[in-house]
Amino acid sequence: MLSKIKKTFSEMDKGLLFIILGFCIFGLCNIVTASSREAVVGMDQSVYYYFYRHLIVLIVGFAAFIFLINIDTSHYSGWILLPFGALAILNLVAIIHGKFTRGALNWIGLGFFNLQPSEFSKPVIIAILAVYIEKYGKRLRNPRVNHKNMIWGFCGLGLIIPAIVFFQKDLGTMLIQLSIFGVFYLVSPILAKEKWKVMEVLCVVVVFLGLILYAKEGAILTPEQKARFNYFNPCEPSKFAGKGYQVCNAYVAINLGGLTGVGIGKSTQKYSYIPEAHTDMVFAILAEEYGFIGGAIVIFLYGVILYHILMLSSRASTIRGKYICLGVATYFFAHVFINLGGMFGLIPLTGVPLPFLSYGGSFTISLLAALGMVERVHIETKQKMKHERNV
Repeated sequence: MLSKIKKTFSEMDKGLLFIILGFCIFGLCNIVTASSREAVVGMDQSVYYYFYRHLIVLIVGFAAFIFLINIDTSHYSGWILLPFGALAILNLVAIIHGKFTRGALNWIGLGFFNLQPSEFSKPVIIAILAVYIEKYGKRLRNPRVNHKNMIWGFCGLGLIIPAIVFFQKDLGTMLIQLSIFGVFYLVSPILAKEKWKVMEVLCVVVVFLGLILYAKEGAILTPEQKARFNYFNPCEPSKFAGKGYQVCNAYVAINLGGLTGVGIGKSTQKYSYIPEAHTDMVFAILAEEYGFIGGAIVIFLYGVILYHILMLSSRASTIRGKYICLGVATYFFAHVFINLGGMFGLIPLTGVPLPFLSYGGSFTISLLAALGMVERVHIETKQKMKHERNV
């Protein structure tokens, strides 16, 4: 057992592993300062309330990470439809019986903890699309083969869960899932002329469904969702009282932080000024306490992680491995871009968590599971290279 653990560790991308571990430890400690006010005042609990809860989440997440490191990706094709189908059903259940949180029906209450099936869907979508492309890639490139059923099967697998999530009214999560599908679609072996035809059909279908929804509900987006698009100049008096409140106070926090920050635990904006300070807006608190330098280091390390994953994708020994890494890179980048873009006022604020730093169970477990798949791809690539050298 010990020898197997040593062998697995020796074959991992240790640079990526140590950055992940460092980020998780730093994020866990940062949650203590970011959540202190909410824990004591909002929850009437100890200042370490969210620390212990997130620690449990990290333990579960690393259990998923270790589990997937030891599962050969060649086995995905045998069972990936099971979790995919289960998550599609759970996302439907969330619409019918879910908890209404921050304008979305995307949570299922399970007593002690809540489950967000749309978050767990992201790595599963990546895995099933990667397996599908590996299985049908050669036939999709062959112009003498009828591709219609294969292409619509691919679109169905990539779009059914985002469509369900749209009706949960969780635009941020839906956009990330669509980003994953969109990147897979653009780089897939589907012939270019067929890609354009399918895109035209999908646009017509989206418009048609939008008209039906508008006729039935009187609007496509909820008033809360439409308000998010009014994100320019959030500190104007007319906007500050509404959706500009969070972003404007994030600006204040970043400005207060200056170059080196006000000091660990000394943020003032977390005291009632920034809602969700330990979740969606955690970077603002980090920038206030650690300053521009601390924030820049975090963004730089995000870039390092993306570089590692994309390099693993380029070197992967299998088609599914290349697409798994590419999908995880898209997943990771989309979360960083949408979270920070919304907080900086570059795009509408949609409320998605920031990797490693935001408090959140379903997302953290899903992210670590996805990174476990990436490490597994690296292990398989390394094993194949060793095998080829020995032959």
